Amino acid sequence: MPAFAAAATVLTLAVFGIVLWPLWRESRRPAAALVLALCVASIALYRLVGTPAGIGASVAAQPPETLDQAIAQLRAALARNPNEPEGWRLLGQSLASQQKFAEARDAYARATALAPDDADLLAAAAQSRMFADPQRKLDGEAVAMLRHALDVQPQHQRARWFLGVSQRQAGRPAEAAETWEPLLAVVDAATAPSLRAQIDAARAEAGMPALPPATAPAPGANALAVKVSLDPDFAARVRLRGDASVFVIARAPGGPPMPVAVEKHALSDLPLTVTLDDADSPMPTQKLSALKEVEVVARISASGNAMRSEGDIDSAPVRVTLPAESPVELILGPNP
Repeated sequence: MPAFAAAATVLTLAVFGIVLWPLWRESRRPAAALVLALCVASIALYRLVGTPAGIGASVAAQPPETLDQAIAQLRAALARNPNEPEGWRLLGQSLASQQKFAEARDAYARATALAPDDADLLAAAAQSRMFADPQRKLDGEAVAMLRHALDVQPQHQRARWFLGVSQRQAGRPAEAAETWEPLLAVVDAATAPSLRAQIDAARAEAGMPALPPATAPAPGANALAVKVSLDPDFAARVRLRGDASVFVIARAPGGPPMPVAVEKHALSDLPLTVTLDDADSPMPTQKLSALKEVEVVARISASGNAMRSEGDIDSAPVRVTLPAESPVELILGPNP
């Protein structure tokens, strides 16, 4: 494996482990989006050193063993080929994962100079400037980046959120609320309540009334009702950790283990009924509504992670044709 390819791989996996896995546990959609961004960035890094045949000669012979070594190799590659925005983007992400915020800010600045109309990059660069500021303030340059990102992509969620943050920091809560309100139509169901709380707080600060109560969204196409219970005999014989998590997972039959829809609940919620739909998809390119058939499984996880690990307890998987006319029933007990 060429050393530079190894460096890019180590960076991608290390940043995934440090930054993305906690996000997966708390908020799946942002994690998935960042996974895709990192994959694109790592592939683009091959351009830093030319053709694969020339990679080995341009970097150290030994592949990196740590994130620090991988970052050092990436810096060396960028010193030789400084006009690659994806390389600077990946460097900024990696440095931010190490909480080296000033260095991350500078890396993002190089990236935006090379790709001034990339909305994702502009939003990330503005955020890096905020984290590099001792008071966590968005300065004028960061605000200009966010406004340009929204000129390029008016529905860009991250840019809109941070622009509202800057407006509230500047003592303009009414503007912040107005900036944030369009996000309610596009964020997922898990994010909407906290977003509404921030909007209502800004409106109250501005002397405005709270937003009207939200109505529950209708289930999406191919929405799947799932009932999950615990086998009583099994529960009586086995001591389960009280802090264990229960995942309800739909995945493509015979495909990769990555869910097309997943919800996380506490063990104490059992028995429970959930509705899986596109709002529960961790990957924007793979939606439940696009499938004609899924395999559904419930999992008790002591680690709190959706991916299966030793000691997890799974229900027997059930194969379902979509749309399903009746709820799927899953019973958690001895592993099938």
